[in-house]
Amino acid sequence: MKKFQQTEAQILDLVNQQVVPGVSYGFISNQGKNDIQTSYDESNYAGSKSWIPEITPLQGNELYDLASLTKIMGTVPVILKLIDEKKISLHDPIKKYLSQFKDDRVEIFHLLTHTSGIAGYIPNRDSLNDQQLIEALLKLPVTDNFNKKVVYTDTGMIFLGLIIEKIYNKPVQEVLEDFVRNTWNLTDTTFTPDIKRCTPTYEVNGEMLTGIPNDPKARQLGKHCGSAGMFSSLIDVMQFSRAMLKKDYKFLYKNFTDLNPGRSLGWDIKPGNILFHTGYTGHFIALDYIHQNAMVVLTNRVHPIEHNQIFLERRQTILDSFINESK
Repeated sequence: MKKFQQTEAQILDLVNQQVVPGVSYGFISNQGKNDIQTSYDESNYAGSKSWIPEITPLQGNELYDLASLTKIMGTVPVILKLIDEKKISLHDPIKKYLSQFKDDRVEIFHLLTHTSGIAGYIPNRDSLNDQQLIEALLKLPVTDNFNKKVVYTDTGMIFLGLIIEKIYNKPVQEVLEDFVRNTWNLTDTTFTPDIKRCTPTYEVNGEMLTGIPNDPKARQLGKHCGSAGMFSSLIDVMQFSRAMLKKDYKFLYKNFTDLNPGRSLGWDIKPGNILFHTGYTGHFIALDYIHQNAMVVLTNRVHPIEHNQIFLERRQTILDSFINESK
């Protein structure tokens, strides 16, 4: 019997019920064998690439705006590599690298686990250029949530990207692109995608975003953004997920905080020590190291209208189904 049948049916129902235009998805399963065997076909896709300005079908090789999957496919692995190479330490204060940031309590650990407590409103944020936005972010205060609560933000990952720039002495997005190609041979994963292959998201200033990050901070920061802006294909995200099931990353499959709900390094941690992460534009990855299973779902759920609450509810149902069928 094919594994993940119920989960797959729920994923396809996103298309059948027109919750999303289309979906590209895949599963990895060990099927009870010693070596990981893939139980997916690279052409696992259904539905449309776009609805507006015209309906166009998915071809199977599309590039998706990964949004926050950029964090766990790029920025976090590079930071973990730097820690492993002892070029930085998990408990280094970020002030050591970003001298403009004044609170010496906040460590790299807090940025990775979203427990830094850094929060605040930046006036006229969308009118700032890259350097002005970085300066404003570095002036943000640390709130009472510091080390007491997991509050998911982009700010911590942007700071980690700036630390990467200090170490490598070049823009973070260049480092991330080189890393994913050299480490996992992800040849479709890029910050400069071929627009013809890209799925569109939504309109900004009368223009449908295609091959341009939906995330406004990613558009402002450009090559200095480590929180969003990456594009990739199903084949590459599956390849990445395969790598994350290997022993090299076994240490990630736990709660690194004393909090509940807690957090792994970069990743959300779900019951059963399942690593999970989402991308705002309509993606999610679930990884089960114990059973050597994984699920990747890529959609452009924000096309043509950005707000899509039904998708968020269905996403949780699909994750619950995967966790149940993964046992």
